[in-house]
Amino acid sequence: MQTVAAIDVGTNSIHMVVVKVNPEIPAFNIIDTEKSTVRLGEGSKDTGRLHPDAIARAIAALRRCQEVAKACKVEQIQAVATSAVREAGNGRAFIRAVEAELGLKVNVISGPEEARRIYLGVLSGIEFSEQPHIIIDIGGGSTELILGNGQDPRSLSSTKVGAVRLTEEFITTDPVSKSEFEQLQAYVRGMLEWPVEELRSQLSPGEIPTLIGTSGTIESIVKLHACDVMGACPTSLHGHVLTLIDLRELIQNLRKCTYAERCKIPGMTERRAEIILAGAVILAETMALLRLEAITTCERALREGIVVDWMLKQGLIEDRLRYQGSIRERSVMHLAHQYHVELATAERIAGFTVALFDQTQGSLHNWGVDERHLLWAAAILHNCGHYISHSAHHKHSYYLIRHGGLLGYTDAEVEIIANLARYHRKGPPKKKHENYQNLVNKTQRQIVDQLSAMLKMAVALDRRQIGAIQSLQCDVDTTSQSVTLQLQAHQADDDCALELWSLDIKKACFEVEFGVTLVAQLADQAPSPDLQLA
Repeated sequence: MQTVAAIDVGTNSIHMVVVKVNPEIPAFNIIDTEKSTVRLGEGSKDTGRLHPDAIARAIAALRRCQEVAKACKVEQIQAVATSAVREAGNGRAFIRAVEAELGLKVNVISGPEEARRIYLGVLSGIEFSEQPHIIIDIGGGSTELILGNGQDPRSLSSTKVGAVRLTEEFITTDPVSKSEFEQLQAYVRGMLEWPVEELRSQLSPGEIPTLIGTSGTIESIVKLHACDVMGACPTSLHGHVLTLIDLRELIQNLRKCTYAERCKIPGMTERRAEIILAGAVILAETMALLRLEAITTCERALREGIVVDWMLKQGLIEDRLRYQGSIRERSVMHLAHQYHVELATAERIAGFTVALFDQTQGSLHNWGVDERHLLWAAAILHNCGHYISHSAHHKHSYYLIRHGGLLGYTDAEVEIIANLARYHRKGPPKKKHENYQNLVNKTQRQIVDQLSAMLKMAVALDRRQIGAIQSLQCDVDTTSQSVTLQLQAHQADDDCALELWSLDIKKACFEVEFGVTLVAQLADQAPSPDLQLA
């Protein structure tokens, strides 16, 4: 049994769930939770930056999470940040501050990746039976919509409509005026129309999906209804059903209330009372656009999805979610196909790159399985920039990978993959490069520095793109700080002169990064003086 904590740094709140993972089943049990309403995104509408007070509240909340995790003897903490941090101009500075003060690594994830992990969380709590389900998660800064039947999601979207965001942008009166309410409704409908239509286009004729609602805003809305109907607030909302008719009645009641009156409603907290109306409008307009009359709540969402994603990456899940486990590889190959990457060449270079990584692990570097995968992904996609232009294609590759919507990765991991591809040719990374500055810490920069040097070598080994080099053997002598690269030619009569020449040009970064002298030669041949990489 392993004890793992998952932290969701959201626009409105910071949530943590602590679970015990049983790898034999595999499953997990929740043993503790922690929540703080810090309003990290508060006030960022005008400045585009996280406010210092909000940052201080968030860091204090994360410190409390660490204390709870320590008391629970947590072995792994997986933390992600969503809408507020990924949109803020000082979001990366916040991530650095958290790491510096607390030693806690927080990974920023994209909107689609947030949606995918919500999907994983819901799948861990509900049996889909291969039937279509639509999941809606309304957060403080964004709303995620997912369509799936238990296999790969058919549709993932994240739209910038959230309960905190819309409250700040549209509601100034108390109780809300008719004009502000109508503007809020119209804006929500306009923003969600396209993602809903895209999702509906993925439904087959005759399919009637089940609508599932997750997270704090929807839980609070359903709780208000449940408290009213049952006369007492239930301890669990999992599986509770709310109809669109009842939701619209609830919205009309909330419209008439002042903030003070909303605070007195059974089941309402003061902080939730500020934003509940905007959240309820988002839910009602989405249900109307989807043409669905009821929603069922699920108490598992992003935090549990973070745990499931971790379990998948650790190889702890092999049955029910097996298809989800290969999402990263399939996402990379999908992007390669989208940008017309020559896969035979890309896979050859990826093979060389991974071979260099594996054969120097422990002697020249101590990177692990995660870094190995990022290097593989960069090798597959390094030439995708040709889709735009051959000229400066390495820079185009960076842009396409960075904005390509890769699933299964954190924002930092996508940044590393994109930077590795960016530096597969020409000079080493430089501090003045904007893309290099996007790497948030020294470790990430070192990964790019060292692994991009390996990728350069691998690209050189396929200079003619005909598979001239069949295999390589890398021998490291740590005493003399030298590396011998034995290359096996595919054709016995091919001297691979162009590959050796290209390698001679590209070897400098590798030698500098690892402090070695490198010599390359074809197998069963003595190294030629002009082609020695020394």
